[in-house]
Order: sequence, then structure tokens, then C-alpha cells
Amino acid sequence: MSEIQRAACIGAGVIGAGWAARLAWNGIDVKMYDPHPEAPRRLSEVMANADRAMSKLTIAPFPPKGSVTFCDTMEETVSDAEFIQESAPEREDVKIKILAEIEQYAPTDTLIGSSTSGLLPTKLQAEMAHPGRFMVVHPFQPVYLLPLVELVGGEQTDPAFIEKAKALFTSIGMKPLHVRKEIDAFLADRLMEAMWRESLWLVNDDVATAQELDDAVIYGCGLRWASMGSFMTFRIAGGELGMRHFMSQFGPALKWPWTKLMDTPELDDELLDKIVGQSDDQAGGVDVRELERIRDDCLIAVQQALKAQNYAAGKVLAEHEERLYKNVHAGNNEQADVDISQPLKLFNTVVQPQWVDYNGHMTESRYLQVFGDSSDALYRHLGIDRAYLDDVGSYYTVETHIMHIKEVAGLEPIHSTTQVLDQDEKRLHLLHSIYHSGTNELLATGEQMMLHVDAKSGKAAAAPDWMLAKIKPITDAHAGLEKPDVAGRSIGIKRNV
Repeated sequence: MSEIQRAACIGAGVIGAGWAARLAWNGIDVKMYDPHPEAPRRLSEVMANADRAMSKLTIAPFPPKGSVTFCDTMEETVSDAEFIQESAPEREDVKIKILAEIEQYAPTDTLIGSSTSGLLPTKLQAEMAHPGRFMVVHPFQPVYLLPLVELVGGEQTDPAFIEKAKALFTSIGMKPLHVRKEIDAFLADRLMEAMWRESLWLVNDDVATAQELDDAVIYGCGLRWASMGSFMTFRIAGGELGMRHFMSQFGPALKWPWTKLMDTPELDDELLDKIVGQSDDQAGGVDVRELERIRDDCLIAVQQALKAQNYAAGKVLAEHEERLYKNVHAGNNEQADVDISQPLKLFNTVVQPQWVDYNGHMTESRYLQVFGDSSDALYRHLGIDRAYLDDVGSYYTVETHIMHIKEVAGLEPIHSTTQVLDQDEKRLHLLHSIYHSGTNELLATGEQMMLHVDAKSGKAAAAPDWMLAKIKPITDAHAGLEKPDVAGRSIGIKRNV
């Protein structure tokens, strides 16, 4: 569950809209303020891409989505906010003025952050009446997908608010990084700036094109950087002797004239035209919103792959998913209140692009995945959490019978229902049905026999009495339902004898 319920975002550009999306997807109501006449349109476009991305990032059940509302005045926007994020243009005088207006109407104990990528918090908070609750809260694009957020306090920032911010951003699936000393451009941007300066020289000197330099990152160091930074990468490069060996072997190269980082080429019209032209060639006429969607899909794929290793950004995603699942167990999600008199509606998703075959329809193996996810949703509903899995056990699938009834295309919304056909102390007999969420057409059914397995012995064992007691009311309620024709069927060709 998020640490707060209400937030305010000042500025609805790419960063501000990204903040609104992440906050709303984590169940937080957001009020927006931006006097620019195009702000609502810009927000809606970014939100549309964010909705598309977040619906594919994880099958963990997010809380009910928070509202995003435009307000006409600063007072209406911030008066009841528990967190305020300013994402105004990168000008110190503009931000100081906006922060002063925020303070006129915001509660005095509300955390206030600025999305600045380089301005120092001590200067921004200098004229604030309550500077202790202010800090730089620097995210990375797209805010709704990338977990990193840099927290930089000023001279007057209260350390207790740094801790409050860490808890807040962790609760919405981010990786807060406390920058311990005020420094221009903070940490990540300084690293990116170093590569950017060197890249400008390589283009300026016609050593490489923009595409070639991006390829050097995409197919090489970028893949490593998704899970390990420079220090760990170079430690591994040192072999068994580690970083000391690497430094002794490659340290002298630091004195070689490889780089021009202490200087930059003159950004005259000639160099600017060269960079712009090469960038246009790279884009190939694809508009920015489509490029955003391509970027989002790649970021999702990388995070999902890293999640399988429980490493780096994938570990952050896995931990956030665990929090989302715990919210269901604690009754903090609408899925916890389910009508057991009917087949349980516990799982919904969209047909992921990677799930479709050459005909554009969901491939056979993915139906089995959805049935498995439906079983997992039932287990979460019953209270099977990480502690249960580690200490008690779980239900394992021992037999499945799938009937394919109707095709469904990529990105179409689907949901499943689950009917408990029978149970005993070790077994659970289920029937899942997949429906198209738009038309409610039945797409497939999956009949499954589950066997409870002990976590320690790895052998079949009776479920605990309290778990059986949770399942029994559902079994009893579903016993009164008509048994579907598909249940208990076998595969075979009927022949007249």
C-alpha cells in the first residue's frame, strides 16, 4: 500500500505527466496544475502510453487506479496534498517563485520535491518558510517505468523528510538513491554527461555517426549496464584477482589521450545541423509517441528478464510486486472482496505482444500460462503468500485439460473466472474459464487438478486446517452451481459401434 493517498503535480510536461501516471497507477489520487493551454492534451497522450506500458509491466494486482484531475488554481491543487512534486521549466527563478506559491496553500508538513536535473536544492529552498521538507526528487524518463529517483537535500533539509521520501518512493516501486552531498547535476546525469561530451567530439571529428555511437552502447556496454555498473563490470574484467588486478593492468590507460572530456566542441550551426540530421535519419520518420512506445516495450522486456534473475532493476520490480500481492492479502485491494456464490473473477490482463503467433492470435502455450496465473490468483486470494510458500508449501498442478473455443488477438483485454469443483485434504479440482473482457465471449477453459505439496519434504501433504477452512465455503457455494459440460471430459473420437 502506498505511503500516501493524495498528491499534487505542478507542471504537466513529459516529467510531470510521468509522475502523475506512476502515482495514479499506485492508487494515489493526483491533482495537476499547469496553465499552459496544451497541458491537458500533453498529459492525456503521456498517460495513454503510460497506461499501455504499466498494464504490461507486471501481472501483480495494482490497487484501484487513482484519479488524475486538472485544477484551475494552485490553492485547489495543493491544499490537501500529502506529497507535491514540482516539474516546472529548468529555471531557478521560476522554480523559486512557484515554490513560494505552493507554500501559501500547502500543509506545512507536506513533502515537496523538485524534478530539477541540476539546480541545487539549497538555492531553491532559500526563500521557503518551511525549507526542511524540501528536496530535489530527480526521476528519469519515463518516470512511470524507470525506478531510479535521486534524492538531494539542501542545507536546510530535515533528514527525517529524506527518510519519509525513501519510504514513499519505495512504496510506489522506485529505487530511491540518496545523494549525500550537493553537487551540480547530481550522480546519474554527470555520468551521462561525460559520455555525451565524448560523443559530441566523435561526431564533430567525423569519427562516427550518431547511429554508430548508439549502436556501440546498444549492443555492448548498455546490455551490461542494465544489471551492472562500471565498477562491478571492471571488477569482473579483472578476473580472479578482481579490481586491484584490473586497475594495475588498465590504470595507466587513464593517462592516455583517449578523451576530450575537459573540453567540448563548439556547438556552431555546422555541428548542430550534423547532429540534427543524423538524429532525423535514426528516427526514420517515426513520431515521438511511437518511439516512446518502443522504448517502453524494451524497458519492460529488460526489467522482466532481470526479474527472472532477481537482480538489479528486476529485483526492484519483484519487491514491488510482492508489496502489491501483500495488499491483496491484507484486504487493501478490491479483489479481496469477492462474491463466492459465482465463479471467482480474480485475474485479468491483456494479451501481450510476445504472446501472439504468426496469425496475430494468442498462441497455445499462453493459454496455459493464463490458467496458471489464474490458479496463482486464487492462491493469493486464499492467503498463500511468500511466508506460506517458504514455510508450509503450495498447490502444484498435476493435470490440465484445455479446450480452445475462440481466438483472441494481441493487446486484447481478457479475464478469467475460477470454479472450485471439489476438494479434499490434499487435492483441489478447479475449472478456469477465459473470457474477452470487452465482449464477454468465452475463449477457452482449463480444468486442473492441484496437489498440495509440503515445502520441506517436497512431497504431497495435507493442507493446514485453516487453509482447508478457507477453501471449503467456496467449494460449498460452487457445489450449487451447474456443473459445466466441459468438466470431466476426455479426449477421443466418438464412434458408432
